[in-house]
Order: sequence, then C-alpha cells, then structure tokens
Amino acid sequence: MTALNTNKLLLVREDLPRLGINLSPSTLLRLEADGKFPKRVRIGERSVAWLASEIHAHIEALAAKREAA
Repeated sequence: MTALNTNKLLLVREDLPRLGINLSPSTLLRLEADGKFPKRVRIGERSVAWLASEIHAHIEALAAKREAA
C-alpha cells in the first residue's frame, strides 16, 4: 500500500469509510455546519470532496482529544 498524498481530494462514498468515517450524509452536513468536520470542496456541478490533509488532521485531533481525556 502506498502513502496517501495529503493533497488528494477524497470522495464521500469511496474514501471516507476506508478511513473509518462511516457517517450518513446528513450527519456530515450537520457536523460541517457546526464546525466539527472539515468543509467540503465543490469539484463539479454535483460533486464534492474533502482535502485529505484536512481529514487526516481532523482524525489526529480526535485522537489527541481522546488521549487528553
């Protein structure tokens, strides 16, 4: 397995579950609106994605919060 390019755009349904993020689209929208999940980038008229670097930073922040508790 190769290292992830941190500038790669992640597609909602294909990539997020592989990273352990198994949230419904409505939950993702709510978390984004609350500032608790990285915001999407529009990559087409009906397509959105997240920057890998932001998703990885989000996961690391969750892990750090867990370790601090």
